Amino acid sequence: MERLKKFEGAWTALVTPFREDGKIDWEGFEKNIKFQTSRGISGLVPTGTTGESPTLGWEEHNLFTTKTIQFASKKCYVMAGTGSNSTKEAIAGTKYAVEAGADAVLLVDCYYNGPSSLELRKEYHGAVAKEFPSIQVVPYIIPGRSGTALSPEDLAILSKEFSNVRAVKEATGDLKRMIRTRQLVGNDFDILSGDDERTFEMMARPGIRASGVVSVMSNVAPKAIGEMVRRTLAGDSKGGDLRDALSPLFNIVTVKVKDERTFPDGSKFAVEDKFRNPLPVKTLMNGLGMPAGPCRRPLGKMSPHGVRVVRNAARTVWKKNPEILKPIEDAYGVKIEERLEKDKYWDKLHY
Repeated sequence: MERLKKFEGAWTALVTPFREDGKIDWEGFEKNIKFQTSRGISGLVPTGTTGESPTLGWEEHNLFTTKTIQFASKKCYVMAGTGSNSTKEAIAGTKYAVEAGADAVLLVDCYYNGPSSLELRKEYHGAVAKEFPSIQVVPYIIPGRSGTALSPEDLAILSKEFSNVRAVKEATGDLKRMIRTRQLVGNDFDILSGDDERTFEMMARPGIRASGVVSVMSNVAPKAIGEMVRRTLAGDSKGGDLRDALSPLFNIVTVKVKDERTFPDGSKFAVEDKFRNPLPVKTLMNGLGMPAGPCRRPLGKMSPHGVRVVRNAARTVWKKNPEILKPIEDAYGVKIEERLEKDKYWDKLHY
């Protein structure tokens, strides 16, 4: 492929498939990547939030980068997740990604230790960009998980200081912030959506003009999401129609349900459980017969109510727009109708 110059299209935030014994399912991982590349995905993003990067050791991180590049066979771009709350670790991971042949690296803002925006610019994003001028460095802004955020102003300064910082993954949900970002970075800078459900609005809104998405649900529907992005970029109203058809899937990236707790004395209480990415998409993939396997602890399983929400979303898509899920049948040798209707595929996926 030609050298990556612009970030656009649909990029899949790959799940990390595990076996029941906790080992990595490399055969399943290869199948998933072939499914992605055969459906025209623009890029692959291993070892991000969706790939359960907090529970992967750095040897595993590096191996996933290597395997993704190998399995993708230059049919799409690869942006390796190399972010950390330690700049030293991020530099080491980025060094490996550069040597392995990745096209870009994704750097999540430093979680838990919570540096200021100024420190993020000078001691983290800027440090990595300066150390590796040959690779594209993409800041990943997600304060809901990291507890901190690189400001639009510091992002704009970074983009002027380093030519290899020319895109951002925006997962703040703050449209005013995104408009401010566009005003400061100009038109030659790429904004990628980090939220499936907001992608269409971010792309269609004149003040933001996002150029694509790093998607969770394209693990399941790469062709349809890629088409939604392409149509929207072209100003085609079909993009909005596809957004509507995909909406049930976008709505289950995170699943909130009220579940019942029973105390030892028999009293009962309702508690809101928030099942966050990647648990819902892995639950969906397992239910549909795709390689995903369990999550690593502390992530576990959903409640029965949560699994019903995921299953019903898939049923809605299958009933109204079966072409979205149909490619899974050919790629994995399954029957979607059977998988959706038989309880045995779903009962084992909850506590």
